[in-house]
Amino acid sequence: MASVTNTYARALADVLMDTKADAAKALQEAQGLSQLVAGNKTLREVWEAPSITAEQKRAVLDAIVKEEGISRPVRNFIAVLIDHRRINFLAPIVKQLEVELNQRLGFVEADIRSARELTEQERRGLESDLNGLTGKKIRAKYSRDTLVLGGAVVQIGSTIYDGSVKGQLERLRAELAGA
Repeated sequence: MASVTNTYARALADVLMDTKADAAKALQEAQGLSQLVAGNKTLREVWEAPSITAEQKRAVLDAIVKEEGISRPVRNFIAVLIDHRRINFLAPIVKQLEVELNQRLGFVEADIRSARELTEQERRGLESDLNGLTGKKIRAKYSRDTLVLGGAVVQIGSTIYDGSVKGQLERLRAELAGA
């Protein structure tokens, strides 16, 4: 499955970069279609049914595209998935597309958990610090976490930066125990 998702995600990213399309808008459209397919059993069954012709499936797609104002590259991409009977991979492909576009555009995803809602100024400061730390532009997703006593815990990929009070106390305890 990873091979399929990577191949299709890279192909769409290539098209978006080559045509200088609005990558953020295209990603948003692809995510919207992915959610539509995931949330609509009938649509999913139609697009996955081998007994329904590709032309009929594309006609349904075109109606959705017209209604939602979906861009040409995203429409064509979904049509390719339908034609190659890969529509069932849409959600993981779109997830991988986000990763691929972030890499190409120099962004990195950061999950930031804090005990309380951070102010806009605190968010900008934290993102600025993370930009300097990673050398990349940060796309932050914020959430509140009652297990974080104070400060914040940031996860970028598999790396965790623990600036929480609990993390600081644990580091202090380890220092004292080692001394």
